[in-house]
Amino acid sequence: MTSYWLATTETTTIAPLTEDVSVDVAVIGGGITGLSAAWELQSRGLSVAVLEADRIAAATTGNTTAKLTSLHTDAYSRITSTHGRDTARLYAASQQHAIERVRQTVSELEIDCEWETLSAYTYMKADSARREAEAAHDAGLPAEFVTDSGLPFPIEGAVRVTGQAQFHPRKYLLKLAAAFCRRGGMVFERTRATGLDGSQVRTDTGHTVQARDVVVATHVPIFDKSLLVSRLTHRREFVVAAPIPAGQDPHGMYITPDHGTRSVRTAPLADGRRLLIVTGEHFAPGSGDALQRLQRLVSWTTEHFGVERVAYRWAAQDPAAADGLPFIGHMPMASEHVWTATGFGGWGMTNGVMAGELLATLIAAADVPEWASIYSPTRVHPLAEAPSVVASGAKYAWHLVADRVSVPGEGALADLGPGQGAVVRLDGEHRAVYRDDEGELHAVSATCTHMGCTVAFNDAERSWDCPCHGSRFTVDGSVLEGPANAPLAPHELRVSPSGNG
Repeated sequence: MTSYWLATTETTTIAPLTEDVSVDVAVIGGGITGLSAAWELQSRGLSVAVLEADRIAAATTGNTTAKLTSLHTDAYSRITSTHGRDTARLYAASQQHAIERVRQTVSELEIDCEWETLSAYTYMKADSARREAEAAHDAGLPAEFVTDSGLPFPIEGAVRVTGQAQFHPRKYLLKLAAAFCRRGGMVFERTRATGLDGSQVRTDTGHTVQARDVVVATHVPIFDKSLLVSRLTHRREFVVAAPIPAGQDPHGMYITPDHGTRSVRTAPLADGRRLLIVTGEHFAPGSGDALQRLQRLVSWTTEHFGVERVAYRWAAQDPAAADGLPFIGHMPMASEHVWTATGFGGWGMTNGVMAGELLATLIAAADVPEWASIYSPTRVHPLAEAPSVVASGAKYAWHLVADRVSVPGEGALADLGPGQGAVVRLDGEHRAVYRDDEGELHAVSATCTHMGCTVAFNDAERSWDCPCHGSRFTVDGSVLEGPANAPLAPHELRVSPSGNG
């Protein structure tokens, strides 16, 4: 389950924080949002330190499909309906600006990141495509309704937006990080932020970063006193990739909201072929049947594109704001000098770049763009948000109760095969138990360290996923995805390896 982007770039080995430092701005998170923010802040004359819990550009950013497009499935008809035409226009302008910002940076730093300018398509039912094309065009995009495409199967209709782009995100970001460090910026890997006292960041290395401002760019915000996470929904999607002859390249970036989402693009390979990249089968973390969903995506790709083998498979996760717009700005109920960006809804490339620049302008208090207000985390749209927020709260309450009364006893361990996991009741406590490929059992606490929900096993990625707010953990309990910031505690098993007691 390693992405193509990670497999084709070097593994970074940047040292962790080993002493207390003081800077103008501390950025927590080394993905596209955090690194973009750091670059933009530095360009405005501020000193910046980036803290990354693992490796830069390796978590959500390292598992994206890497489309730089303003066409976000059917976003413009939804935004226009919910927020009005002016908001849709500002959303489109901000996304187009982000594409141009990356284009400028690639040129300025002469980054070889497989940059390709292409058209983006959303294909769906003809009536829906016409509505979205009209809404996107009204918002200022070069959008049009078409019935033809480069896909190897017929479509009813599609929205096409020209002048969009795709790239290799890690090649871009690793060069950006290197340029940032050459100009005096600081990056620390394997340094997890564990506490925030005003604008002083505590870390798991025992050292602190003292800053005037703090940017929390952790995908789902940590230190979230306002429970911004309750206004987010969480979705995970699989990605598969396979080489195809250059003559079969569909020459575009495609997505449909149908069939559990299907997103299609290609990337250049050194031998002249193209790498077909297909995303889809979205599901809520912790909902189960992950392996079946992955197999369905592989089958769809094989059926529609005739690929002989899947060379790469991975998964990506992204939260979406309840009212359909990201949250970018002051973190509610925190110091006025704490900022965040989240809720990109699967479109983290343009939104991450845009958020990084927007936060930099807000912190520097200069040249704040017109679209800043539509992304404010303090905004409230009760009619748009209420159904999602109520559903999220009900889901959380249900899991807190139901997951505690439906857990089997230790006898269930006997049914676990190699590579399988289950939550069981041991010594009166719920434990997440995994049997490795050698048959040994490993157990950790089954209680998510974020807000106490019970995790579930992801059989495709061999991870423990929280169904409430999307936190994910390795089989040994280490944090893979937030908002959880602490690992699942290990547990010593007192049962035989067979699980029979």
